[in-house]
Amino acid sequence: MAAAQASPPHRPQGVGRLRLRTLIALRWLALAGQTTLVLAVGLGLGFSVPYLACFVVIGCGVWLNLVLSLSPIAARTARDWEAALQLGFDVVQLTALLYLTGGIANPFALLLIAPVTLAGASLPVRYAAGLAGLAIAATVVIAIHALPLPWPPSMRFGLPLIYRAGMAVALIAGLVFSTGYACQAAMEAARMELALNVTETVLAREQRLSALGGLAAAAAHELGTPLATISVVAKEMAREIEDGPLREDAWLLVSQAQRCRDILRRLTETPDAQDVVHERMTFLQFVREVVEPHAGEEAVRVEAVVTGPPGIPAPGLWRRPEILHAMTSFVENAVDFANKEVLVTGRFDATNIAVEIRDDGPGFSAAILAKLGEPYVTSRPGAEGSRTGHVGMGLGFFIAKTLLERTGAAVEFRNGRRGGAIVIAKWPREKIEAPMPDENPFN
Repeated sequence: MAAAQASPPHRPQGVGRLRLRTLIALRWLALAGQTTLVLAVGLGLGFSVPYLACFVVIGCGVWLNLVLSLSPIAARTARDWEAALQLGFDVVQLTALLYLTGGIANPFALLLIAPVTLAGASLPVRYAAGLAGLAIAATVVIAIHALPLPWPPSMRFGLPLIYRAGMAVALIAGLVFSTGYACQAAMEAARMELALNVTETVLAREQRLSALGGLAAAAAHELGTPLATISVVAKEMAREIEDGPLREDAWLLVSQAQRCRDILRRLTETPDAQDVVHERMTFLQFVREVVEPHAGEEAVRVEAVVTGPPGIPAPGLWRRPEILHAMTSFVENAVDFANKEVLVTGRFDATNIAVEIRDDGPGFSAAILAKLGEPYVTSRPGAEGSRTGHVGMGLGFFIAKTLLERTGAAVEFRNGRRGGAIVIAKWPREKIEAPMPDENPFN
């Protein structure tokens, strides 16, 4: 039961996360802020501002937004390259405005981080890296050369070269770290979303399988009456028809109708036993069902036992597909990594129910033991090297742990003192216990 980090999932190529309307709205907000600041500095503070050049740069952004807003594509999601181009325009437009208003000395140069961070959170890494490179180049340009910072004519203002270089380095560091953090957070969120979707899909499939018994019983009930009618009519036909092929066919129809009724009768027996066999089970039945898929494994001996203190009856359990699926997944993993033996032990006392899965394999790697239960952590061999034939995607432990925790279980992964891996799931009895008609746990 060792594990290792697998590659993160990739989104389908070209599928975007940003709506064009969102990009347009953000640009309107930025343009409004730029206009307000230019007017406030020039008119409010009386500083010398190159109004014409500044409003030409701002007007370019306004023109682009108007074109996009009137376009029919505004309502759809932007493709990755489209979003990258628009964010790239925002970087260039803001750089031009900063060039006209002091360059790196302008305190609002920090806003160059905004479009790049948005790219890191919503675009593939290659686009985010490209935009970060563009922003870094823009930072270097406005650090080396830019028009003077708007300032009162009566006062002289200038920053030493070393200080401008320090500001440029600080801004570049902010660009790199903000983009990196945003990219990492976005990838982790995408991985978690995919893994949770897989969990929901697996649980839905198990629930549908669990419901098949009820569907079969309903079908048996509905088909019973027409089959009885067919059987009666066929018997009457067989009695009235003279000997010959037609009479033989009539009796064949009777026999096949009877066979169908026998099959349906067996199906209708399920509802009578549903409360015990399909809705509830003894604790021993539970652990035996968990190991049943691997009971015939030749290379590894798989055993199931139940232990508890004397005088305390073994609990009955509700048959819950998510618990069965999760524990079976852990057993399957143990079989793949065990040397000779896998032991599934059910333990109970007056307050708790626990299931321990122990194998005699190499155990969990120390490097990844703390990561178990996260998505895309696996070292399961490929199908050709796996005893169970299962190809690991790194989702099994995550799905199983998530399903069990939803039922109120505490899940623990650790290595045994003498080697081997141990997985323990523990519930308060009231979380999964079901009253049993027969309290004998060995039925």
